[in-house]
Amino acid sequence: MTVTLLGPSEIRTLAARLDVTPTKKLGQNFVVDANTVRRIVQVARVSKDDRVVEVGPGLGSLTLAILETGAAVTAVEIDHRLAAELPATARAHGVPEGALTVIDADALRVAELPGDPRVLVANLPYNVSVPVLLHFMQTFPALERGVVMVQAEVGERLAAAPGSKVYGAPSAKAAWYGPWRLAGTVSRQVFWPVPNVDSVLVAFDRDVEPRGPEGERDATFRIVDAAFQQRRKMLRQALAGELGGSAAASAVLERAGVDPTARGEALGIADFHRIALAM
Repeated sequence: MTVTLLGPSEIRTLAARLDVTPTKKLGQNFVVDANTVRRIVQVARVSKDDRVVEVGPGLGSLTLAILETGAAVTAVEIDHRLAAELPATARAHGVPEGALTVIDADALRVAELPGDPRVLVANLPYNVSVPVLLHFMQTFPALERGVVMVQAEVGERLAAAPGSKVYGAPSAKAAWYGPWRLAGTVSRQVFWPVPNVDSVLVAFDRDVEPRGPEGERDATFRIVDAAFQQRRKMLRQALAGELGGSAAASAVLERAGVDPTARGEALGIADFHRIALAM
């Protein structure tokens, strides 16, 4: 049996039956265009042998497009009504038994995923997109690659390189796990309701070898946070609180081979890591 996708009218009918009104609080905007969800799956290079984790499947538009490839999907949904309905929607659209697993939970609290998914695919609400991504990268080391659709501002920040105006703590922390890149824009018109912000696709590939163990990551992230909390200050000043004063901060920075008068926005994740190691 072939897996079929949700159409725009079916999505609205389903939402009405479930009494689901997309809310700004949850950042909900449902994708109603089949070409868009298929494009996301294609960019993520999903194949029939993959196990994919999807965060926030909603009514199932993107979920069905992933399942259409023959891949297995673990979907994490915080809305109880949507989580309860998704298996029935999948059955009605030809999804074989066992291909879809639904976890009714807050993605930020999920600590285990069945089958150790290797691919992350999601349409993430703008208000939780960065915390969810960092939580999943930290908690699930089996994740090798993925594509997420996020608000353009968030996506540009995630993919930003040092020196960019939008480069910041999310950029540096994401880079700990591997490279991120912008993979295309998404029209507002493919969503219901139509949002008042633009969206982009962001793709990532995890580094084959971890940059460092958990303790080094946590120390590095503390340095990143301190550097960007006062991003206009020189590092010896911005890191003074974390490193025991500006003189001590200068000494640590020099040991790490980093100019104490530089600013955080000029440093890559490897520089921040060296500072953490020199503490």
